[in-house]
Amino acid sequence: MISALSGFVLIGVIVLVGWAARRWAGLPENAEAVAGRLVYAVLNPCLLFTGVAGADLRVLFSEPLLVSTAAAVACFALHPLFTRGRDRGTQIMGSLAAGYVNANYIGIPIATYVLGNAALVVPIIMLQLLIITPLALALLEIAATGHASWRSTVLAPLRNPMIVAVLLGAFFSVTGLRLPTVVADPITTMGHAAVPLVLIAFGMSLSGRRVLAAGPDRVPTVAAVALKIAGMPAIAFLLAVVLGLSRQQTYAVTVLAALPTAQNVFLYGQRFATGLVLARDAIFLSTVLCAPALLLIALLLNL
Repeated sequence: MISALSGFVLIGVIVLVGWAARRWAGLPENAEAVAGRLVYAVLNPCLLFTGVAGADLRVLFSEPLLVSTAAAVACFALHPLFTRGRDRGTQIMGSLAAGYVNANYIGIPIATYVLGNAALVVPIIMLQLLIITPLALALLEIAATGHASWRSTVLAPLRNPMIVAVLLGAFFSVTGLRLPTVVADPITTMGHAAVPLVLIAFGMSLSGRRVLAAGPDRVPTVAAVALKIAGMPAIAFLLAVVLGLSRQQTYAVTVLAALPTAQNVFLYGQRFATGLVLARDAIFLSTVLCAPALLLIALLLNL
């Protein structure tokens, strides 16, 4: 567990750098927005393409993934109860904050050091990249543009660089094709810059702003964090027991369900200018509370 916490420390240091840069480095007012736009349009698509192209898509079909999917969908569906009367974009962002897990940056070290197998988190990463992310971005695009016709629903994802990157990556994964090294290496290198820059932009967003400040986002934020840290692992555990998963599989899906909200949720909100405060606060609080939640799960399920 001590080794797994290194992932939290790494995230915290980079976020702190972003906060300090925004406060003292004399950056222009739009620095945060520019960084987010660069990640959204260039760096994240490179990261997504590389990850999906090199993955085995058969990992999407398994009982543990069914449990993880059902737990996430339950949280997605429950959170709108706390955003009634809010705009569609905020409702979508609230649902993402309640169920979209940080399966990559925190999930991999947790799977490695707590569960003993980094591969356990791969199906969740693929589920989010191939299904949840394209669907969420398409819905946010429709909410932002106000168009809900069948044509816009179909075409909106194809105008999104991250969805296009996922689809291209899936094509290369299925066909077994590989890009020439002279093309693949720059794409991989640019993808490596995505996560640090997202974290720096997130740190910038914390400068001069109080977490859980009074306002319409306070209750939805608390609800999202409660669902993410307590509700989702509880649902995953109950479903695993009902489906008769082994003790080890039950422990794994419960731990992975307790992962904090992913920083990408903030990136999506920044891109579509919606639910930013909700996403920012939910990411921060769920990341802080994740470590004690994992310790509690370990104690309860390993007694």
